[in-house]
Amino acid sequence: MAEKVYPMTAEGKDKLQNELKNLKLVKRPEVIERIKVARSFGDLSENSEYDAAKDEQSAVEHRIAQIEEMLKYAQVIDAGSVDPNEVSIGKTVTFTEVGTDDSEIYTIVGSDESDPLSGKISNDSPIAKALLGKKKGDVVSINTPGGLFEVTIDEVTTSGK
Repeated sequence: MAEKVYPMTAEGKDKLQNELKNLKLVKRPEVIERIKVARSFGDLSENSEYDAAKDEQSAVEHRIAQIEEMLKYAQVIDAGSVDPNEVSIGKTVTFTEVGTDDSEIYTIVGSDESDPLSGKISNDSPIAKALLGKKKGDVVSINTPGGLFEVTIDEVTTSGK
């Protein structure tokens, strides 16, 4: 069975590596120390500090495992190696809804990097799925939970440019 591939930008991979390092070298030891302190309070059956620390430990270990899995199967997309006019992960796309003058700008990133409030959308989002592989000038139909609409791709640039 093939393992899941995690497409991401080089920036996204670096961010995950830094998060993993912080979790292992800072957060994990902090939680272990909190557990030790909570144990010293005595009866663990009614020790909310101990329960909270164990819950946090579980969350930290889960995130470490999740990041390690993502990094193991990371597929770093080099947007610079794709046709400059083609939408791909790591590129910023400007498009206008057909029949309006309203343009929108999004950078398409891997799912763990997405931050819609700062204009970074996941490659798994309906908008990105519709745009990926299309080129500047193409008219694209996008089916979202809010309905179907058409856009014209006005510009495609490599992120940071």
